[in-house]
Amino acid sequence: MYRFLLTPRWWAINVFVALAIPFCLYMGSWQLGRFEDRVEGHRDNQQQVEAARIAEAVPLAQLLPPTTETVGEAAVVTGTYDAEHELLVPGRTLDGEPGFYVLTPLEPSDGSRAVPVVRGWLPGAPDAAAVPPAPEGETGVEGILQAAESPRAVSAPTGLPSGQIGVIGAASLINLLPYEVENAWLTVREAEEPMAAVPPVAPSGTGLDIKAFQNLGYTAEWFVFAAFTAFMWFRLFRREVETIRDAELGIHPDGPPPAAGDTRPAADEPDAPTGPADAGSATGGDATGGE
Repeated sequence: MYRFLLTPRWWAINVFVALAIPFCLYMGSWQLGRFEDRVEGHRDNQQQVEAARIAEAVPLAQLLPPTTETVGEAAVVTGTYDAEHELLVPGRTLDGEPGFYVLTPLEPSDGSRAVPVVRGWLPGAPDAAAVPPAPEGETGVEGILQAAESPRAVSAPTGLPSGQIGVIGAASLINLLPYEVENAWLTVREAEEPMAAVPPVAPSGTGLDIKAFQNLGYTAEWFVFAAFTAFMWFRLFRREVETIRDAELGIHPDGPPPAAGDTRPAADEPDAPTGPADAGSATGGDATGGE
């Protein structure tokens, strides 16, 4: 009964199923692994951010260029604040309250690239008059290393007036500063009052963002594809078996076909009279009514 499995058609079906199901399971497992990696990375970065609040700071040069391993680490750098090029970053919230960042470039004493330093956060609309002046002369700054921001991630506003910037990063600062700047920034651990320190964040791509849940959704899709492939193979197999069994029992889906050369009418159709004699015989007498 199962010899049909050796036909070319079923060979093609079986080979396809034998390849499709393992492939779907592999892709589903891979997407699940990606999701687990993001969950683990999110947990590790949260722990790193918390530890950086009290960790001993290391020279900033040891952490550059920023990577997913160094972002969130405590750093220290010595230099001079460039108060003339201080910038305000509007549209930033802290504990649910709208406000703005105060960003002051720091020119390191060793002559390396300038470092954007977020000295703190203030509530309300950007107001340069409300910002306390930056320390003068050479000073040491301790802060948490942060990666350059993405305009999409921070929903950066456009059309800002002079003295304001929407995104913190070298690409945004290159046309505003007369010197080169690192593609990273520091947020101070202790801000001068009345400013509040800006809490560090984990680098993009390591948290439980939309990409992480996309990986989880793709995991479910691949496993569903594998189950659907197996289900369709079983349906085709069962239908083939039922068709063969019905044929062996002489069962035809539209009724038994007539035998070759059999011109008799079907049993459920009455014989039609073909002439006067037939009509008379059908009434029990001859055509004239005599016996």
